[in-house]
Amino acid sequence: MREDRSRLLFQIAQVLAGVALGVLLTLVTVRIMDNRKVINAKYGAWRKLNLILEEVGKNYVDTLKVKEMTDAAVVAALRELDPHTVYMPPVQLEESETELAGNFEGIGIQFNVPNDTAIVLEVIPGGPSEKVGLQPGDRLLKVDTTVIAGVKFPQDSMVRRMKGPSGTKVTITVKRERETIPFEITRGKIPVHSIDAHFMIDDTTGFIRLSKFSRNTYKEFHEAGKDLLDQGMKRLVFDLRDNTGGYFDQSLLLCNEFLSKGDTIVYMEGLHRPKESYRADGRGSLRDVALTVLINENSASSSEIFAGAVQDNDRGLLVGRRSFGKGLVQEPVYFSDGSGLRITVARFHTPSGRCIQKPYSSDYEYDIYKRYATGEVFSADSVKVDSTDLHHTVGGRPVYGGGGIVPDIIVPLDTTAKVTPFYSACNRKATQMRFASAMFDRYRKELLSIDNYPALDAFLGRIDIKRQFLSFALSKDGLRPEGDEWERTEEYLMPQLKALTARYSKLGDNAFYKYYLPVDETVTKALTAQ
Repeated sequence: MREDRSRLLFQIAQVLAGVALGVLLTLVTVRIMDNRKVINAKYGAWRKLNLILEEVGKNYVDTLKVKEMTDAAVVAALRELDPHTVYMPPVQLEESETELAGNFEGIGIQFNVPNDTAIVLEVIPGGPSEKVGLQPGDRLLKVDTTVIAGVKFPQDSMVRRMKGPSGTKVTITVKRERETIPFEITRGKIPVHSIDAHFMIDDTTGFIRLSKFSRNTYKEFHEAGKDLLDQGMKRLVFDLRDNTGGYFDQSLLLCNEFLSKGDTIVYMEGLHRPKESYRADGRGSLRDVALTVLINENSASSSEIFAGAVQDNDRGLLVGRRSFGKGLVQEPVYFSDGSGLRITVARFHTPSGRCIQKPYSSDYEYDIYKRYATGEVFSADSVKVDSTDLHHTVGGRPVYGGGGIVPDIIVPLDTTAKVTPFYSACNRKATQMRFASAMFDRYRKELLSIDNYPALDAFLGRIDIKRQFLSFALSKDGLRPEGDEWERTEEYLMPQLKALTARYSKLGDNAFYKYYLPVDETVTKALTAQ
């Protein structure tokens, strides 16, 4: 059986490789010396491509690089299909699968690089780094013997050097205050969390931010929802902005938490896939919780399935900007060399019949940039819908197809006077992030001891962030607000400074999002919308 499969895979590779040659004649003609050989070939069953490869293999003047030709040919062939049917070499496939698998092998830290030196933001509880004593705020100087600080070392290369098979060792050298400390860490399995934050905004309103639909998403979401229900949640703001999707079944399970028995969640259909509908079973634990879903132009795939199900069933309110528009059912094919395919086999449709997938076009991959260029992300009036593709929710509200999910309330990007030249200059130099790092250095022990919001509020109020930031911006970056710039910027900038500093406390990302929400226009609109 394995031998037959290997032979089949090799034949497929041979078939696809022919496409790169670009030969599109009805007959294949090969001239050898003065003899002409004519081979009958047809397009129907890919036989022609096999014949081309056979002739090239038997007659080409030099040694063929079969692997490179095959990979190039596969990529070229799939380019003629939709943009999401792709071939992935072994390394790319492994990275893609690891991102969604729910765990990976490594040392268990999250870090940021505000100023050419990586700073640990979080040490994952129970992971290898926590066990040896790494702490938030540690500066990463070296991985084994490779210097990664102060040399503009690529962040993705840092990650690759730290990752590795469980049981292998790596030495991470860090700077902590005035000390340089080497830590020998034995790599292990690290859980990957898909929920960035969950907390109560007020006495009755919960907030959950989901970054991806990974293998563990439903389990994490269920636990977060239960925690918020125990705290008195009656309404949930569910943030799916910048969530590019993931596992389809996890999206179904999350939809099921909110919908009534028999409600359609989504259906799929393709040339070789008959229509298949998915419905809620009515046993979800959040069916009585009011729901507001946040989406934007980077919300895609499983995020759009969730948003479409909520909107078409009139189950909640969608707030934000039009979603990406990726609604394709993709099936994986794996090869023995570690590579694989993602093949589009059907399209997803919302309960009302809208196709989530946006139309393919010559500038498909630049669609998001086009939305900025045409002003769609800056003005609700610039959002284009296909008025000829009209559908209706279960309650009779009109909704339109044409690709992506258009929210019920559109919140354009904020371009008000808050974004002053001083604020823009700080953003360019990452002044806010570097300031937060400096605050951690100054108040390290106090921040690391804070595990509740009253204590954090008191700390942030006591250290006079405004005065310290203005001093830091001037001394480190030569920046100072002119005229009324600070008055125009303060309302927008101060919550960011508090959020970035609060992230270094034991409350982590929960604290970041909680303090950042006051300047999040989409959240503000969601909280005031009925």
